Amino acid sequence: MELRQLAYAVAVADTGSFTRAAHRCFVVQSALSHQIARLEGELGTRLFERTSRRVRVTPAGEAFLGPAREALAAAERARSEVAACGSEVRGRLSIGTITPLVAVDLPDLLATYRDRHPAVRVTLRASLVRDLLQQVRDRVCDLAFVDTRPAEPPRGLAGRVLAHEELAAIVPHGHPLAGAAQATVSRLAEEEMVDMPPGSGIRQHNDAAFAAVGATRTVAYEADTMALLEQLVARGLGVGLVPAATAARMPTVSSVAMTGVPRRTVQAVWTASGVSPAARAFLQLLRERTPDAPAGNAESTGAGSAGARTSSSN
Repeated sequence: MELRQLAYAVAVADTGSFTRAAHRCFVVQSALSHQIARLEGELGTRLFERTSRRVRVTPAGEAFLGPAREALAAAERARSEVAACGSEVRGRLSIGTITPLVAVDLPDLLATYRDRHPAVRVTLRASLVRDLLQQVRDRVCDLAFVDTRPAEPPRGLAGRVLAHEELAAIVPHGHPLAGAAQATVSRLAEEEMVDMPPGSGIRQHNDAAFAAVGATRTVAYEADTMALLEQLVARGLGVGLVPAATAARMPTVSSVAMTGVPRRTVQAVWTASGVSPAARAFLQLLRERTPDAPAGNAESTGAGSAGARTSSSN
């Protein structure tokens, strides 16, 4: 079993196509297909079901991909560690993030990081918290900025708390709640609502807030971006519950302070078992830029039970 075979298999799974995988790996399709066939022959099972229209990962393929990604990440870390013995940090850095992210100035962080470490190739991807956490566990992302509830990092991940954010309701201009001093969760439950999709951090936070007071709400529309969510609310299709800092930047709706809603926690998370030199350099920069992070500037590691916190050496 060769590393290039693992890379080819991961590329096929990520792209859903042998043609696109070959393009990503800079090889001709016949060579990639041959290596996948050799790998399947060695394993004694099919990793992919091929049809004329698409490529589907088999159950055996799903079982194979996790360890394959870990092996590729370990090989990349080994190369980076050797390079780090010199004077220059090299390698790749993949960062995941929720949108919007107001707890840190991510573009400024990336610009400073590039100035310090120009030999590192950085990629940035935005996704739902559910997907970002899995990508960090699979080492597809070296680290991710996520909003979580509770504040502790999920199991097996280390984290640095960046902010505890208040939430605010957003309503159309002219709505009965517009101009109110504050609103409650129970009052919002009387309205149809617009929210982000399941799997996003803010949706999980909002669902928990309504469940905590025994309120049943109707989510009439789901938006995959805050910009779309604002537009739907502005057109009177429902009300929303979003971070107060985000609400303050929405000129087409009215913002109402909330009472009885827990703050959401924004943090950076990474694998507790260790990160690459490129990721360590980024985390060092993050610590420099957020010296007064909440919770006493503590970094913690998700443990086996809820609420467990330990010091992280990463």
